[in-house]
Amino acid sequence: MDRIAQVAVVIPVHNEEHHLARALAAVCAAADALQHSQPDTEVTVVVVLDACTDGSGSVAARFAAADRRITLLPVAFRSVGRSRRAGINLLLAGRWPDRARAGRVLATERVWLANTDADSWVPENWLLRQVELAGRGADAVLGTVEPDPAGMDGELLRRWHVRHPLGEDHPHVYGANFGVRASAYIRAGGFPRQRSHEDRALAAQLRRHGYRITSTDAVRVVTSGRTEARAPQGFGAYLLSLGMESAVAFER
Repeated sequence: MDRIAQVAVVIPVHNEEHHLARALAAVCAAADALQHSQPDTEVTVVVVLDACTDGSGSVAARFAAADRRITLLPVAFRSVGRSRRAGINLLLAGRWPDRARAGRVLATERVWLANTDADSWVPENWLLRQVELAGRGADAVLGTVEPDPAGMDGELLRRWHVRHPLGEDHPHVYGANFGVRASAYIRAGGFPRQRSHEDRALAAQLRRHGYRITSTDAVRVVTSGRTEARAPQGFGAYLLSLGMESAVAFER
């Protein structure tokens, strides 16, 4: 299996000015940890600003000015699936503002695509562990997600944990914690252009093509516990519906 030479992190953003700085700081810390351990591994962060009408663009621009690894891509899709796809396409097409990288088309076996969300905070070992698993033969890494307990209703958090036990070989798929080898991503057709469940659709296609998928709790991501949804049928909408279910369903 070819060693990963470049990692690209793609973060779709739609009006996330209150969470984005923390999300970007966490991703940059994970990139630093990877490059400290593997200095010859290149890291790029693509922030896809999708129809933002708040201060998200200013937050992202401030980080981009301080860190050359960050590239901003403004779009107007209002679709998380299309935003993820556009960010990845930017890398794979070799279209870079940096002249040293412009026009460069990379060997996709050696490119790792790490996906998260603008209201989520990755651990410091997030990229390093994914690259290690890729080196052991993983074509995709599906990590776990845990809602941020800060400001979240305690009963709702308990219900979430009942339905989503954290551990190795878990059955869940989260776009906020999804890594995939670029060659596998391309052959599986990439993220579909849909407003929700694009992560599950891609995971299903990867399995259909026989790629090796590792589901792990070793790189757990914390995500916002809000119930105001940014995407239809997304994580916030799911939490809202979870809170409306009968308490009988969660009795132990």
